Amino acid sequence: MQEIQKGANVSLNALSEDVGAVVVSLGWTSASGAGDADVSVLLVDENGKIRSEDDFYFYNNPAAPDGSVQLLGKTPTDSGDEDRISLDLTAVPQDVARIVVAASQYAGARFGDLDDLRVTVADRSGEPLVGFSIDDAGVETAFIFGELYRRGEEWKFRAVGQGYETGLAGLATDFGVVVEEEADESEVSGPDAAAADAVTADTVDAEGTAQGAAPAEAGEAAGAAPGADGGAEAAQEARDPASAPAAGPDVPGVPGVPAQTRGRSRTTRKKVTLPKVAKKSLAENDSWRPARLFPVPSLKSDREREVRATSVLLAVMSQVPELGRRLTAGFGAPAGRMQTFTEVSLPHGETPRRPDGVIRVERAGKLWTALVETKTNGNPLKAEQVQEYMDIAARRGYEAVITLSNDVALDGAPMVDVKIDGRRKHKVSLWHLSWAEVAHQTQMLIRHEGVANAAHAWLLQELLEYLRHENSGCHGFQNMGPSWVPVRKGIDDETLSAGDPRAVDVVESWERLIRQVCLRLGGELGQKALPVQRARRGSDPQARRVAAAERLCAEGRLAAELRIEGTSTVIAVTADLRTAKVRTSVDVSAPVGSYPLTTVKRLVRVLAEAPADLHVESLVEGANGPRGTLERLRPEPGDLLPRDGAQLTGFRLSLVKGTGTTRGNTESGFIRSVDEAVERFYHGVLTHLGAFETRPGRKG
Repeated sequence: MQEIQKGANVSLNALSEDVGAVVVSLGWTSASGAGDADVSVLLVDENGKIRSEDDFYFYNNPAAPDGSVQLLGKTPTDSGDEDRISLDLTAVPQDVARIVVAASQYAGARFGDLDDLRVTVADRSGEPLVGFSIDDAGVETAFIFGELYRRGEEWKFRAVGQGYETGLAGLATDFGVVVEEEADESEVSGPDAAAADAVTADTVDAEGTAQGAAPAEAGEAAGAAPGADGGAEAAQEARDPASAPAAGPDVPGVPGVPAQTRGRSRTTRKKVTLPKVAKKSLAENDSWRPARLFPVPSLKSDREREVRATSVLLAVMSQVPELGRRLTAGFGAPAGRMQTFTEVSLPHGETPRRPDGVIRVERAGKLWTALVETKTNGNPLKAEQVQEYMDIAARRGYEAVITLSNDVALDGAPMVDVKIDGRRKHKVSLWHLSWAEVAHQTQMLIRHEGVANAAHAWLLQELLEYLRHENSGCHGFQNMGPSWVPVRKGIDDETLSAGDPRAVDVVESWERLIRQVCLRLGGELGQKALPVQRARRGSDPQARRVAAAERLCAEGRLAAELRIEGTSTVIAVTADLRTAKVRTSVDVSAPVGSYPLTTVKRLVRVLAEAPADLHVESLVEGANGPRGTLERLRPEPGDLLPRDGAQLTGFRLSLVKGTGTTRGNTESGFIRSVDEAVERFYHGVLTHLGAFETRPGRKG
């Protein structure tokens, strides 16, 4: 990979022959674990201005209809996380001269609070081509990291590194975006907000008719999706009136974006999502099971599960462009017409091989092809089988091999070891998807982001029901591995020695479990949930896992942290294998300038609906203060006040839950225990803390 300095440029075509599609990654690290930023992309013309609102992509407008831009979201790495963007350069309109890649912060955060600011560009195969590091960030709240621009028939990358103290609004204004002034929330409510919602929301009523749509559109929606558990009632959820932006200047074709906000909708494109609460069933009793497009109960063998799961997923990917593009854009697939196949026979020596599936995408007369190898029900991938598919793909000029299994991939820990012949001119990339990631992306589309029509929403709902069925074998990460039982037994009887390699295996499984927990929680919330790594970029992930294994041997504990994208809250998760308990906790700062007794009373009040067994501990400078369960503190909140007049700095809120002892994902299994503990803590505790954290303390 070529490193360049600020202001320098390089031809991508000179670095690789495979730059029809590239992935741009923006990364940073944070000592607190809570630092974050949002990426944005602007397509600008020769005059340096966007052509219309469709040229501005950010968290509320993540994908271009033509597939040229796809914000892939944040991906966990061993030093934090990266925000990745897929750019299909062959699909970029000819009158777009530059693609500007930027990031912005919110809520008063600055880029100087982040470390290791960096942008990299990789080709279609995932090979990093060029990198640029920003080391002079300070008070800026937005940054242009770099830009891709045309020079004749080739694309070049320029390292920009230009900061803005005026945030996303100031950056966007430079490129012709009209910035809307924020309105007070009290002004954006009531009848006016409801009327605005009525204009932008496109819903589907109980009969499947799109209200507010043209007759032709209504007929399409009505006949597209027969009813099943809310499938026919696919609807675009009404926007929260309090989150609607104030009306901006009426400039046709030029978008308005709210200044320095996070999570406000800007686009009025019609998207269909399914209602979060299904309508009342017409069944006489619970024994009546709804008909499903993809039945599962008849599956009896692992082979049947693999064949069915592959066919179901690939069929839905080819029919729902949003899902097909979402799952393949990060693997270098272009935006184009997708077809999928199963059980294709391919020559290989004397015995043909049959990969579980094949994905082909056509754009501008060119084909992108990936072979798919699937495993279900916790079965491991076989290195020799994947190696054969890599060799076949290389000989036939295919671009990728995609493995799909219950396991979650980790950076620095490949799912299978394969050898790549460096003498071959044609490069084949190896990618991995977990079933948990497929379910996450499906849920994000049908519950939060929306798809083009009701039929697609219904198909995705049926896919999600299939993946979640207990007999499908597609439940995500299911097993803590063969080292789990001996390590746990060694902790129980105090025979586990430092340096035992099995402890490292358990740490890797723990990391996979935490990433799966993040995927499930993020899919439910509609926001990325990410593991927190307090490591500098370039640190050795294996060395970090060895250190965690040493702590496991000494203390009998596994620890992790995670956060929800767009928030600064860090959730700590600790599994104590000696006591068979998992603890979830969060630290909350006390409002500055508020009276201590007022603060503790208010905390207890906002936690009125929280579980009674919630542990609350007051924090003072350099020490811990009084503590107790919420049940005991409700009548006497003053018991939380620090003794001897020590200054109250915050609180630690914790829930403790017993863990299962088996290694699998059974009802008593360890994996399910951790998953349920995090879900209970988020919904039972964190959802109530917003009012406490946002209300300022008294001044002076």
